[in-house]
Amino acid sequence: MSRNFIQSGRKIVAIGRNFSEHAKELGNAVPKAPFFFLKPTSSYIVNGQNIEVPKGCEVHHEVELGVVIGKDGRDIAAKDADQYIAGYTLALDMTARNLQDAAKKAGLPWSAAKGFDTFTPIGDFISKEKIPDTDNVDLSLKIDGVTKQIGNTHQMIFKIPTLIEHVSSIMKLQEGDVILTGTPAGVGAVLPGQVITCEMGTQGKILSQLRFPVVERNKV
Repeated sequence: MSRNFIQSGRKIVAIGRNFSEHAKELGNAVPKAPFFFLKPTSSYIVNGQNIEVPKGCEVHHEVELGVVIGKDGRDIAAKDADQYIAGYTLALDMTARNLQDAAKKAGLPWSAAKGFDTFTPIGDFISKEKIPDTDNVDLSLKIDGVTKQIGNTHQMIFKIPTLIEHVSSIMKLQEGDVILTGTPAGVGAVLPGQVITCEMGTQGKILSQLRFPVVERNKV
């Protein structure tokens, strides 16, 4: 079932500011404890589909390692977290940055900035045996062939077991849910007509490569 997480998962849990250099580039304080926001599963698109830029939005790219939950659990201890992981995926957390900045200044939630249709481009399921060391996963993103983001999960402030412990202390994690673990520095705007490509690998081996054209959002 977890291999079909895009259809079966109930929620996307996105960790904020989990790479210190990314927090700093946006002028945010580096967090002392994990925090997260939720994205709707209706925002998923798969490899090759279009990322839509809504009218009036400055949309930024954020490449991330996603953790696919394999079974239900609540109040999971960090030492037991691996038992609840089915596998991993490569993902993008697209953000309407101008809407997010306005919401932050007003003390309002970020749901609108993060929840537009097409704002969670996602890759295929990768079994956890293919990533034995989640602290050494390379992430990179290019726009029209120009590298914009490059990083490694060893830069994460809070590691995956800590994230699972924290999230599950608040809400039940369910089979097929995805935890987005944060993005390295280098985020920036994307424009209609551009093409985003991103890649994830470990120890020189490429595990996932994705491509997403960027278009204007049209009325349906």
